[in-house]
Amino acid sequence: MEEVVRIVEEEGAGYKNPIVIEGLPDVGLVGTIAASYIVEKLNYKEIGHIESDLFPPVMVIHDGKLKNPFRIYSAEGGSVVVVLSEVAVPPKAVYPLTTALADWFHKINVKQPVISIKGLPMKNRIDIEKPEVFAVGNDEGAMKELKAKQMDLLEEGFIAGTYAIMLRECSKRQISAISLLAQCFPVYPDPGAAASAIETVKKFVTSLDIDVGELLENAEGIKLKARDLMQQTALSASEMQKGMEQDMPIMYR
Repeated sequence: MEEVVRIVEEEGAGYKNPIVIEGLPDVGLVGTIAASYIVEKLNYKEIGHIESDLFPPVMVIHDGKLKNPFRIYSAEGGSVVVVLSEVAVPPKAVYPLTTALADWFHKINVKQPVISIKGLPMKNRIDIEKPEVFAVGNDEGAMKELKAKQMDLLEEGFIAGTYAIMLRECSKRQISAISLLAQCFPVYPDPGAAASAIETVKKFVTSLDIDVGELLENAEGIKLKARDLMQQTALSASEMQKGMEQDMPIMYR
């Protein structure tokens, strides 16, 4: 049977006990902004992309080059892998995408916790000078890692969408995974939240020698550039929410 979502790797791509960082569009675009900044500042190499007829018919252009919006990057030697997207994930693509990624993580022998970066919407975000980052783990190994790093755990609530299914699909394949949730604006791109998320990721990936100062300095410009993607993401989330209203845990309705 033909694969609904295809992960296409460049010839010669190799991995060495890789740590995977995911940054897909979500509330505040925290993951996308953080992942893009990491890739740019550390000069990671593009080693593949993700394609599917379920994705929007969009290609992006950077430095005059045509690129797939769902891309995979790697540090030299394959010790760190970053998955990012510059377009929103349509609701109908959430399950096929997360299943394909989890299968691929298993294929490349990921042994360390997969790190997903997402936002935690806060109505009072404007009053928060430095966003806090909370964490969720999908198994005992992930929880042990979070406690060792003295992370604040999300004790009550629920998560939905791509990252929720990713935690589940990784668990089904005995792959530890964590989600890092940075306090963010509910409806605006939030580079400040992305900066807090990157600082937290550095606790898990010691090779990330990266300064978030430039990210904070260019926050207004990033917000303007990311407006269209934020609108796409909000629309996708709204469509997803309509289908989830009956599935939401009763205590949170």
